[in-house]
Amino acid sequence: MSEENRRVAGRYELTERIGGGAMGLVWLARDLRLDRVVAVKELILPSHLDEKQSEQARRRAMREARIAARLQHPNAIAVYDVVEHDGQPWLIMEYLPSKSLAAAIADTGPLPVDDVVRIGGQLAAALAVAHKANVVHRDVKPGNVLLGDSGAVKITDFGISRAIDDASATATGRSVGTPAFFSPEVAKGEDGGYPSDVFSLGATLYNAVEGTPPFGISENSIAQLHRVAEGTIRPPEKAGTLTPVLLRLLDPDPDTRPTMAEAAEELAVLAEISEPTPTLVEEAPAPPPPVAEPVAAAAVAEPSTEDEQKRRRRAVFGLIGVTVLLLAIVGAAFLFANRDKTPSTGQGGASTSSSAPATTTQGGDQPPAQTTETSAAATTTTTSSQTSTTVSSPPPASTGTAAQAVTDYYATLRTDKAAAYARLTEKFKTARAPSFDDYAGFWNGFSSFTATNIAEQGTNSVAATITYVSAANGTQVENHVYTLVQQNGQWQIDTQSP
Repeated sequence: MSEENRRVAGRYELTERIGGGAMGLVWLARDLRLDRVVAVKELILPSHLDEKQSEQARRRAMREARIAARLQHPNAIAVYDVVEHDGQPWLIMEYLPSKSLAAAIADTGPLPVDDVVRIGGQLAAALAVAHKANVVHRDVKPGNVLLGDSGAVKITDFGISRAIDDASATATGRSVGTPAFFSPEVAKGEDGGYPSDVFSLGATLYNAVEGTPPFGISENSIAQLHRVAEGTIRPPEKAGTLTPVLLRLLDPDPDTRPTMAEAAEELAVLAEISEPTPTLVEEAPAPPPPVAEPVAAAAVAEPSTEDEQKRRRRAVFGLIGVTVLLLAIVGAAFLFANRDKTPSTGQGGASTSSSAPATTTQGGDQPPAQTTETSAAATTTTTSSQTSTTVSSPPPASTGTAAQAVTDYYATLRTDKAAAYARLTEKFKTARAPSFDDYAGFWNGFSSFTATNIAEQGTNSVAATITYVSAANGTQVENHVYTLVQQNGQWQIDTQSP
């Protein structure tokens, strides 16, 4: 039987080789039992091992594969099975048409900051879930980050990771991984833990935005280890708004680095204030997730040109708001002065509609709104004893796609919950949020939420991955499918499943 057409464990038919490295070969294969495409990794044991050492290595690979299978996350390649074939362990994994982040950097050079922020946020979310399951990756690097053809970002190769409580079973004390992305403590010979993954993530993102690892690259692995062990990185020059977070992730002291969950939240904050740009990760512009206020480290960054442009845009919107208010006052005064000549309309003049800009900072909560829809626009007037009157409406979406409508919905939700609530049909409200208080109470329970991987699944059907962060439950990830309908010239969300 030829190498290109053989079966592993009598079930997985190999079709072509799609990758390989020091640890083994990766094949595209078909699972004949479930009739699905999978990726199969052949873990090649070193030839210098004797029979006893080989058996120990096989057992260790099987155990580590089972550990990797604990992790279920949209941004991590799933491990389906582990088998032994021809004396070698084989991993059966999810197949993702993709190229690695390392290949993307080699092809195009450094990536735009906004792209790297979004990639980093998704990787950190997956690794935070792994850490919660007591799994340390131990080899986070650009080569183990896959950028899917459909826009997905996933980390792979948890085959060399292991649970903390299995550390004593490891046969050797040698460090595994890639020296250029080691943490200083691992380079010194210490056993890497959760903080080491955080550092390696920082080194990976540094490489993506700067074009080289933080300690450079040396063909002499010993010299590379010494350089990493010193812990002095080259200051980033192209990272822009990402710089403060990078410096925290690359803190040489593991005790003062953020946790992976904190890293995920900080990157989510940056994603909020990033302008959508054409990216290697071809996903719909993600509605920036409303998260907790940026950490102090992020606050000390020098304002970038993009930040200045955003401030100017906010100033323009502020001037427009003041103008509208002045016009309303003048109109009211005119009507009062002519009250004997003109019948009262109850509105004091024409209603004004202003689309809430999709800003990148978390807005204050809005009280229940009274909404009046006309053929021209939907006008939402919000009043409160504690806040001044505001006028806002969801932006028209009749000319956009259903996916863009979902993106706009989450962007609006961050700044104006009343306007977001108006984007839901009565059917949706009855099923999930009968009153605005119910709706606002639900979303106020989260310090942040992120909508990613937004993509149309069919006619008026959109799928999205929603990541919720709360003090009570930590980080939760859910995949939803929405159906949308057109009402009064606007998209509205009609159902959500599950």
